[in-house]
Amino acid sequence: MEINKESKVSLLVWNLSTNDGVIRASILGKALSRLGCKYEILGFSFGGNLYGAIPSNIKIISADINEFNSFFKAAKDLFNKIDGDIIYAIKPQVASFGIGLVKKLSARRPLILDIDDWELSWHGGDDWQYRPSIKQLARDMLKKNGALRRPDHPLYLKWLENLISQADAVTVHTNFLQQRFGGISVPNGKDISLFDPNLYNPSESKIRYGLSEYRILMFPGAPRPYKGLEDVLVALDMLNQPDLRLVIVGGNPYDNYDDKLIEQWGRWIIKLPSYPVEVMPDVVAAADVVVVPQRDTAATRAQFPLKLTDGMAMAKPVLATRVGDVPEILGGTGYLVDPSSPEQIAEKIQWIFQNLDEANELGLKARERCVAYYSIEAIAAKLSEIIARL
Repeated sequence: MEINKESKVSLLVWNLSTNDGVIRASILGKALSRLGCKYEILGFSFGGNLYGAIPSNIKIISADINEFNSFFKAAKDLFNKIDGDIIYAIKPQVASFGIGLVKKLSARRPLILDIDDWELSWHGGDDWQYRPSIKQLARDMLKKNGALRRPDHPLYLKWLENLISQADAVTVHTNFLQQRFGGISVPNGKDISLFDPNLYNPSESKIRYGLSEYRILMFPGAPRPYKGLEDVLVALDMLNQPDLRLVIVGGNPYDNYDDKLIEQWGRWIIKLPSYPVEVMPDVVAAADVVVVPQRDTAATRAQFPLKLTDGMAMAKPVLATRVGDVPEILGGTGYLVDPSSPEQIAEKIQWIFQNLDEANELGLKARERCVAYYSIEAIAAKLSEIIARL
């Protein structure tokens, strides 16, 4: 089926101030551009702040939510700027899918919904219920900071999950999400022409980021309790080898969890700032091993950790846990341990560094797998039929 080269896609992201769909939208946008489609990313910023790792060459249209501009005013402003032939909402949030549904009905435009997380899992999943008293309901609705005045309240997530069938197409990126919501599998991925290990010198990268004295385990993302970094740090305590370091890139924009990690395990941690996407391959080049030690939770079973493809694309040995789709994504090109198992992590770290040539050979196979299954071109091939049909 042929795609109209003049087609424009409006990608709706509910929160442009954090990586809450922004990177997924930019990946899908790149894939759409490979198909000849024009695209832009629209969404809401909070206090005028945009996520620092948004690629600089992407057109962003934002509506700011602040003390002077409510969500409803910002939503009206953004709604009028959505002019794509196809609307592509990232996440079943009011501020993306909700607005997309209204635009679909009013402008008669086809709507795709991308589900890259089980949003309700952060609130207890299917067990979550909202049963306020009359007084509490009034407070939640009417007070300036009332809970129901937040567009990401779980009540709205629950409602919107029931409206997923109203989308003209649904894309997901894990087996868990596909089993729960249906849709077509469109994996997360990487721009393999940017994330190309042949373009970077690991020794020079280590010097550039002050890492040349150490053997580096890298986690190129924001620390959260479910991501299992505590298990890696306990493993480093067990190994007690002074030249090992866990490098965290970007820190946690949500709370002070990374500060708590540093307070307890600061001797093992090096924290680097956030970098634009264009710089991240150079940062990852400095890693000896990329670690993705997810714990086993409802949220992690639904995820496709982008850190995996960071390491795979850059031909790094990847050490990860057997959670969700992680074993399938790696497909035998990485090292797996059980979740929440510091002893196994310590043993595998020791083995990798004692057999580094073999580990690096496996990293090259991970790169080949990433090119075949998780490149922008592979994602574009998945999107092609959906876009042509719409």
